[in-house]
Amino acid sequence: LTYAESPYGVGNSSGSGSAAVALPEGAKEGPNRIPTFVDYEKGMKYAKDNNKAVLLDFTGHACVNCRKMEENVWSEPDVLSKLQNDVVLISLYVDDKEALPEAEQYISETTGKSIKTVGNKWSDFQIKNYQANAQPYYVVLDGDGNRMNEPIGYTPDKEEYLNWLTEGINKFNK
Repeated sequence: LTYAESPYGVGNSSGSGSAAVALPEGAKEGPNRIPTFVDYEKGMKYAKDNNKAVLLDFTGHACVNCRKMEENVWSEPDVLSKLQNDVVLISLYVDDKEALPEAEQYISETTGKSIKTVGNKWSDFQIKNYQANAQPYYVVLDGDGNRMNEPIGYTPDKEEYLNWLTEGINKFNK
């Protein structure tokens, strides 16, 4: 769906004809109409202010397995319900080519590489904080950035992904 020029059909920009999802300030409509933050700080603040768990989604614009997860797992009704209602989705695109302002460019302490783009920043963030450099990569957090369970990568089995997501949400709610 994310590759189609008219993913909801010609002449219908809002999907199934229903009203668009109300978006929190700073969020955009993401895959499967899930409110999505692409700014880590804004998403974390929103989660903390609203006492919700965070689903941190390390993804890429050119990530085939990320699209497979969104289209085949996230679209399943029981998974989608949790993504729309029980977590704040923060999607960090590790291949985003947008240049960082010069004042925000730096040399990574972890890899020694020059961090010049938004994607470089999120890739470095993933490596530094989670010792991983894979997409998709999912982490359930609380509003302070504490992990609720072990992160996972590509998980095409809906039940396995749902169990993992539920585990993280349940730990957050305790």
